[in-house]
Amino acid sequence: MRHLVLVLGDQLDEAASAFDDFDTAQDAVWMAEVAEESTHVWSSQPRTALFLAAMRAFAQSLRERGWPLHYQHLDDAQAAPSLAEALARDIRALQPQTLVMTAPGDWRVLQALRGVAKDLGLPLDLRDDRHFFATVREFAAHTKGRKQLRMEYFYREQRARHRVLLDEAGEPLGGQWNFDAENREAFGPQGPGLVPPAPRFAPDARTAGVLALVRDRFAAHPGQLDDFAWPVTRAQALQALDDFIEHRLPQFGLWQDAMWPGEPFLWHSLLASSLNLKLITPREVVAKAEAAHRAGHVPLAAAEGFIRQILGWREYVRGIYWTQMPDYAERNALDAQAELPAWYWTGEVGMACLRDAIGQTLRHGYAHHIQRLMVTGLYALLLGVRPQRVHEWYLAVYVDAVEWVELPNTLGMSQFADGTLPDGRPAPFGAMASKPYIASGQYIQRMSGGAACQGCRFKPAKRTGPDACPYTTLYWDFLLRHEARFAKHPRLALQVKNLARMDEAERKVIRLQAEAWKAGGSGL
Repeated sequence: MRHLVLVLGDQLDEAASAFDDFDTAQDAVWMAEVAEESTHVWSSQPRTALFLAAMRAFAQSLRERGWPLHYQHLDDAQAAPSLAEALARDIRALQPQTLVMTAPGDWRVLQALRGVAKDLGLPLDLRDDRHFFATVREFAAHTKGRKQLRMEYFYREQRARHRVLLDEAGEPLGGQWNFDAENREAFGPQGPGLVPPAPRFAPDARTAGVLALVRDRFAAHPGQLDDFAWPVTRAQALQALDDFIEHRLPQFGLWQDAMWPGEPFLWHSLLASSLNLKLITPREVVAKAEAAHRAGHVPLAAAEGFIRQILGWREYVRGIYWTQMPDYAERNALDAQAELPAWYWTGEVGMACLRDAIGQTLRHGYAHHIQRLMVTGLYALLLGVRPQRVHEWYLAVYVDAVEWVELPNTLGMSQFADGTLPDGRPAPFGAMASKPYIASGQYIQRMSGGAACQGCRFKPAKRTGPDACPYTTLYWDFLLRHEARFAKHPRLALQVKNLARMDEAERKVIRLQAEAWKAGGSGL
């Protein structure tokens, strides 16, 4: 055997660089389902099921093309428990001359596979991942010499370089690069109205077998599979993309930050899992969104807001991850040390907004970005949870969670844990965010038209007392804890100044009540 081409569960792309010179006469593909990928974090049943179902569908497509394939199933009698052990065993059996793979999306996996290659004396041909608009080297060049990193500047460079949403003169359509100010509408008390149904892909026999396996093998893991309907093939992912462009993208811009209980999907794309598995490419996603705007089907603000998430944020977080790992994963700029409350894994919590967001997460393996940032993430930030525990939860519960994209979003954007200088001293800004995204319970009330707080015994406007909203109490406690750090911060100083109106007695009450929430008492 000349090349053994390694394909991971998030590399399901037949056009990947690893296949560039594939020769069926002398090369073979290697894939492995291993228990470690579901147990190094307590991976939810929907997440594990999606990866396994998509892997098996991709393997079948390779077989149909006549490509030699060596595939370990999770339920094989002699299945190795980790990627490293499975690969080492198969290298000894197959005796390839070279290992070939597209660069993975997980630092831990890359180190494990490199270690196997080194131990067995085999060259590892690691190739660029063409799935992305920018290489890691290009992102590193963008950051060179900059005192402060900002996604917006990188995004504008990407727009110009790839000529996305530009006019004939090379200027941004509409005369501005960013329409975020037009994309922050909240639902009123009347709610979202008629929401287009999300596409569903009923499990075929192969996927049904995976669901049965996961229910049996990972019965103690969080989540449930009764509503599993995610795309697991490229054809399904393309159908999901078309459905979004046609039915939900036109309204996506206005309502992308809005929430409503019992409506998990609203106008969101639901494409992250397909993108992160590599079933579809960001280029075809961006091209279809831009074409829909130019055809008059989608407002510019909606198209730009969505494209910014793909061409801006998604590319930016990958650059942050690969240029700042491995120490990035251990950052804790705010010295948060609390443990993640156990109810994050069950949804059994007294706050209505958290109960809804976590319940939805466990049911579908999904929550949209505002629920992640400003409900589950916000509470952990205000509570002072160690960011590594928050990262492990996000990586475990969401079907679209691959570490390169999940870790910077959680550690940096959600928990503001990356705001440190190279020597460890506090920095005013993080690599992912210029300020911690903090808010009281009134933000959640406003962005849900009040619906998220209905039936909840806590009052968002109250910061002390038995019916005070824990978010609101902890918001003020957060400012008190970090008053000195953020007193002169250009984006947070005004919030800190509000503390001047508090006398010492009220500060003490807030601190005491916050300690009660941290201890998990009073209905939490």
